[in-house]
Amino acid sequence: MVFRFMGDSTSLTYVGHATVLIEMNGVRVLTDPLLRDRAGFLRRCAASIDPKSYQDIDAIIISHLHMDHLDLPSLRLMDHATRLIVPRGAAHILQNVGFHQIEEVEAGDSIRIGSAIIRSTYAEHVRSRYPLGPIAECVGYVIRGSHKIYFAGDTDLFQGMTDIANDLDVALLPVWGWGPTIRGLHMNPYRAAQALTLLQPRMAIPVHWGTMAPFGLAWMKPPFLSRPPQDFVRCAARLAPQVKVNVLPPGSSLTVNGGSLDES
Repeated sequence: MVFRFMGDSTSLTYVGHATVLIEMNGVRVLTDPLLRDRAGFLRRCAASIDPKSYQDIDAIIISHLHMDHLDLPSLRLMDHATRLIVPRGAAHILQNVGFHQIEEVEAGDSIRIGSAIIRSTYAEHVRSRYPLGPIAECVGYVIRGSHKIYFAGDTDLFQGMTDIANDLDVALLPVWGWGPTIRGLHMNPYRAAQALTLLQPRMAIPVHWGTMAPFGLAWMKPPFLSRPPQDFVRCAARLAPQVKVNVLPPGSSLTVNGGSLDES
């Protein structure tokens, strides 16, 4: 599906889980890459990924330390010359991965990648990698070029979302996790719809759903893999009807163009 804005185009590919490929103004940014069929006790339920498709990347942005967002084996599959942007406190975990440019950020920092500006934002989430493990900041990112795109990472609803950015084109919002229940500083479909009332984007794309499930459940195709984005659509229609919601199955893409959102 294509949404025309009347100008430079931006391509968004929902790779799966919290991994999104953002292509804008000749810059390719990949969020929280999880490119394997297995990650600990999680199994991929969507189609497998060819990591070779993600070698020509200008920047990788990491939102926080959790293993389904900072996946070291996935990073090892990528070109180590790529700029790697991580929350403050995370760089030491990556010392042996092989990247040559690791840049730590905290909320409010900005980095230029070619013609795009990436600004880190606050996120309300658990900072430790696992119980009693390393701790680092949790952040989201606003990527600004011909469009302004907010990648929330993992976060719960927080009042400061009203200050994330003015005039957002697209919000990439987590609406679930990887299991049959969700709790503890995450957004469910209803809270993600509430976030739209604070962020006021033109378009929202739900992420963090439909991709990973615990071993033993993955083959069953349980409802938690497919239901969250549809619940989000319904909640958004009620709470933020002015926002266009586009549900992308894992592996699919859309293109946005220009400055006013017209669907075709």
